[in-house]
Amino acid sequence: MFNWLKKKYTIKGLCSFTDSAFQRVRSLLFYLSLLLFFCGLPFILSFALGYKFNTHTLKFVKTGLIYIKTQPEGASIYVNGKLIPEKSPASIQELLPGVYKVTLTLAKYYPWRSEIDVEAGKVSRIDKVILFPLRPDLQQLNQSGFSFFRVDLEDSMIYYLDQEDKIVYRSNLDGTNFEDVASLPDKFGKISGWDVSPDKGKMFICNPHQISVIFLDSRDDYMYSDSFIFLDYPREQIIKVFWHSDSYHLIVLTDKHVAVIESRAQAKPVNLIELNKEAAEAFYDNKRQVLYFSDNQRKPDGSSYNNLYKLELSPELYLLERLMQKANE
Repeated sequence: MFNWLKKKYTIKGLCSFTDSAFQRVRSLLFYLSLLLFFCGLPFILSFALGYKFNTHTLKFVKTGLIYIKTQPEGASIYVNGKLIPEKSPASIQELLPGVYKVTLTLAKYYPWRSEIDVEAGKVSRIDKVILFPLRPDLQQLNQSGFSFFRVDLEDSMIYYLDQEDKIVYRSNLDGTNFEDVASLPDKFGKISGWDVSPDKGKMFICNPHQISVIFLDSRDDYMYSDSFIFLDYPREQIIKVFWHSDSYHLIVLTDKHVAVIESRAQAKPVNLIELNKEAAEAFYDNKRQVLYFSDNQRKPDGSSYNNLYKLELSPELYLLERLMQKANE
């Protein structure tokens, strides 16, 4: 009986000791959890507010992000040489401020590489990336040799000048319906400029001292031998030539004058403006019939400076003729 009671109280004391130790362990774990929570709270709040701990400066720094979009989509993204799980389009977040090397790769396309500057609290956007194929869709359009070409998007045509064989060709934008439409004059010299008239019925070619007007063969009834019109400038150097909107007059900029001349045999230029500058620049707005050109003006002290001028040539068909007649008087 005594041994039983002794054993009973011994087990009870042991259980009491075990419960006490368990309570102490629980208390220790609780306080340890509180300590870890309060120690980790700044990190939790910093990530939630867009901050990140910089191990180099031992400070919390506001992060930035890079947004990437490519055409086509699905490109692999490498940041500082490390492949990230996402493919374009993608947002790479929680980046410390600094410069990152970004590489975008896609099978059968040329890779794209650049250095991107990430700023704190800002989005660095790379959303205009075009990945070009390794084998582009290249197609030859001409069916004969040529020296110059000009694309006419309005009428979906391409014009080709073969200066060696003296032929003008024309085709559609995809190279179909390739045909010769005119010949070039012999012994004209090196062509320095050319253009097709707005009505597509003729074209001019020019060199520094001569303009030739050529009629295009659009009805298969064209005689090459009688087609050329020559306009000579023996004492002036031709810089620019433009078609007027009426497809009949030419606007000619030389080293001495701004002039207009009819595209007919034996036509004489009418000098509208005398220039001081030998190498004036010019642009003609064919739709508004406005010529922009530069010229020098000399100061009293002998120095000079550039002026930009605007010359309006009325769209009214016969006003230009009246202007030419007045200039001849």
